[in-house]
Amino acid sequence: METKNTLFKQDGIHVHPLKVLITGWCILGMMTMKKYLAELLGTFVLVLIGTGSAVIAGSYIGFLGIALAFGFSLLVMVYAIGHISGCHINPAVTIAMLVNGRISLRSAGVYIVVQCFGAILASLVLLSIAAGLPGFDLSVSGLGQNGYGIASPAGYGMIACFIAEVVMTFLFLIVILGATSKEAPAGFAGIAIGISLAMIHIVTIPITGTSVNPARSIGPALVVGGTALSQLWMFLVSPIIGCLIAAYTWKYLFGQDRTRG
Repeated sequence: METKNTLFKQDGIHVHPLKVLITGWCILGMMTMKKYLAELLGTFVLVLIGTGSAVIAGSYIGFLGIALAFGFSLLVMVYAIGHISGCHINPAVTIAMLVNGRISLRSAGVYIVVQCFGAILASLVLLSIAAGLPGFDLSVSGLGQNGYGIASPAGYGMIACFIAEVVMTFLFLIVILGATSKEAPAGFAGIAIGISLAMIHIVTIPITGTSVNPARSIGPALVVGGTALSQLWMFLVSPIIGCLIAAYTWKYLFGQDRTRG
């Protein structure tokens, strides 16, 4: 006689509905957690390698080398974790994906939190490494933080820096939205996205040090403090404006979302 709380019988084994429910929730929870950990790891790699190239190797590789470090870091992470989380590793990307219906509001909120945490962790690790060099002074060398005016690498004013960050974030997000659309050639998104980030850095490093990513700016600014922290607002507001313009431009000018994922 079957017990009342038996859901079904599989290969002679009675399966309890509560066990099925718990197993399902565990699997779902593990899959969700993997996405968040992937975003944390991806942002950590981007910020550590990108800003690390500036702080540790900048005098050897120059602006071009730093630009390539950021671009290559993103490119490799797209292929490493893209199939797990989509490899946003940038709050601006997550916001654009939310606008286009590619991610839920709840997941987007968690993505942004773990991205910022990954960036902060990367800056702390970079500081611990850079501090091992005799004579290192955080107030002088910094951690690859962004800035405008007196903190701009080439002395660009606030308005110019603001415009640059909005426009470059817009261009970056258009590439991402296009490269990940259903009609784009499969398997090549990482190349286009990584190269576009390197191109943007080549132009924008002398202006602001290049943000186009609020998390990338938050990490160094919180650890360095001072001017970097007081100017952080610029690198939160301008990328968000740029990503929203890109998101709505894509949504309404290029039709409904056609993402593969």
